Amino acid sequence: MSTQSIHPLKPEALCLPPGIPESPSCQRRHTLPASEFRCLTLEDAISVFEIEREAFISVSGLCPLYLDEIRHFLTLCPELSLGWFEEGRLVAFIIGSLWDKERLTQESLTLHRPGGRTAHLHVLAVHRTFRQQGRGSVLLWRYLHHLGSQPAVRRAVLMCEDALVPFYERLGFHAVGPCAVTVGPPHLHGAPVLPAEPGLPAQEQRLL
Repeated sequence: MSTQSIHPLKPEALCLPPGIPESPSCQRRHTLPASEFRCLTLEDAISVFEIEREAFISVSGLCPLYLDEIRHFLTLCPELSLGWFEEGRLVAFIIGSLWDKERLTQESLTLHRPGGRTAHLHVLAVHRTFRQQGRGSVLLWRYLHHLGSQPAVRRAVLMCEDALVPFYERLGFHAVGPCAVTVGPPHLHGAPVLPAEPGLPAQEQRLL
């Protein structure tokens, strides 16, 4: 049985893998760099949706964020997103927003609360040709460090299926039990990783 645990987000606790630069904002901009991390913009929305659609719809028939929702969050809070680009091509991304309650609710799937202290990670996806290379882990570490540099953010939270709990635990998350959010039809918007069976509670996790 999962137990509930709440931990603050402390920048000093986020240790990046060797060889990974500290922050996307600290990188020097070049023309089509070999590898670049930066916040997403509205111009990236279609590329984001294409990667997400292939990663999720092809497997489960559902999609965490649809194109209008991607544009919604990239308009309201682009600083809570992060993309990994190889020679100008988007290969992986995370989209998040702020939330202002102790636990995720149905509203948290589509809302951004500017006064919130919790970063809600809506979706993490990697392009199919770049999977099984550890890129998801590296991108998440970069994203968490990026969040740690934002004074307003105190913790990070996400939902995932049970099978992915060990992946997120290796990156500092702790399962706090089933989340009271319906992710099956008709309420499927915004679930970062969909459960194995539509409509079942997802596991809510918080960052150590």
